[in-house]
Amino acid sequence: MEFAWLKTFVTAAEYENFKRTADVLFISQPTVTVHVKLLEKELGIKLFQREGRRVKLTEEGVRYLEHAKKLLHVYEEGLKDINSFSQGYTKKLSIAISPLIADTILPFVLKSYTKRYPEVEIDVKIAESVDIEEIVLNEEVDLGLSCLKSTNTNLHSEMLYKDEVVFVAPHDGRDFETAPPLDEEELLENNYLLTHNHPAYWDTLSLLIKNKIPSVKMMKVSQIHITKRFISEGLGVSFLPRSTVRRELLEGRLLEVYSHSFSLPDANTYAIMKYHHEKQKEFLTFLKRYYI
Repeated sequence: MEFAWLKTFVTAAEYENFKRTADVLFISQPTVTVHVKLLEKELGIKLFQREGRRVKLTEEGVRYLEHAKKLLHVYEEGLKDINSFSQGYTKKLSIAISPLIADTILPFVLKSYTKRYPEVEIDVKIAESVDIEEIVLNEEVDLGLSCLKSTNTNLHSEMLYKDEVVFVAPHDGRDFETAPPLDEEELLENNYLLTHNHPAYWDTLSLLIKNKIPSVKMMKVSQIHITKRFISEGLGVSFLPRSTVRRELLEGRLLEVYSHSFSLPDANTYAIMKYHHEKQKEFLTFLKRYYI
């Protein structure tokens, strides 16, 4: 049995059209027909039945499709593994990271880690914090970096970093030393408050702010990088983890405003693991050097 036959069969099952299958695989339509016939002969079953210009899986074809997908997956994973080995990789670490955490110093940390451990191949999956627990539990990745602590008893959750939340506003163009201080309540009364860019603290904080300043106008913006762009363009203000706005504050693109009206929460970063194996331990030890 040729894996090319399996690839053709799985693709034809998806598109239900031999011509479309040929276009997708960059082969001729007669080749598609030959591949299917050879696979049918090998298996001793009929995989497709024709319905006009389209083809439909037979009952046997439906049953065999899942097996074909599994065989292809094993084959392709083997190719990826041997390709990684030929490039000098001898270990592999897969990580799920929330977009918010990816917007901190993490890219610099990953770059430093790959230089220190060139034999480790890193795979990064960007996922929302609310989804990372399930991704780790299903063993789609070795490690998750999330803004939310896991409550699943089958997972190990470890706090890596406690980040203070700061009130951030657009730069007003005035000199820092001579300009009067910005007033927190005035900013909240005269600008949109951009909320829910962090999964942990906004429900409580927005209620606290609304009770203090009933006239505040809120706008939900789910992504941290969009929130920062909106603030820099003068669209609103927000309360963000310091690590996510460190560069913008240093470069003068955003301003930190002293917050005296509210008790601000912390924004925590957690490592979530199903197994506490050596490769996870090694990466976390390296990571903690930058976050402590």
